[in-house]
Amino acid sequence: MIRRVTVPGLFPPPAYSHVSVVEAGTRLAFLAGSVPLDAEGDLVGPGDPVRQAEQVIANLREQLDAVGSDPAHVVTTDVYVVSADPAVLSAVWAVVEASGLSAGPHSSTLIGVACLGYTGQLVEITATAVVPD
Repeated sequence: MIRRVTVPGLFPPPAYSHVSVVEAGTRLAFLAGSVPLDAEGDLVGPGDPVRQAEQVIANLREQLDAVGSDPAHVVTTDVYVVSADPAVLSAVWAVVEASGLSAGPHSSTLIGVACLGYTGQLVEITATAVVPD
């Protein structure tokens, strides 16, 4: 159902694939950006990108579960982090790796940005996943 490709002629990525191929006819879920808010709408981990990333992953798991999918079926993600510091981006990426999202490994982009939608928000992740039959 999902074929993940690391292209031999390109520099090997650390924990993701260059390309994910999904066969036609497969059900896909396009997840809105998962944010670091709890069920009551309160920001989790103010000032702490690692704690926020953990909450974002927990929320992403809820989104996947709601449509009958799971982290192993994630095809691609975009990981947004409010920081220009590669060490902060790497710390957030370590949370992504530990979450099982990179188990495929999936295709991903890690992006440092100036700001996100909620006051104090430091991390957001969008995803596309296969919904298995």
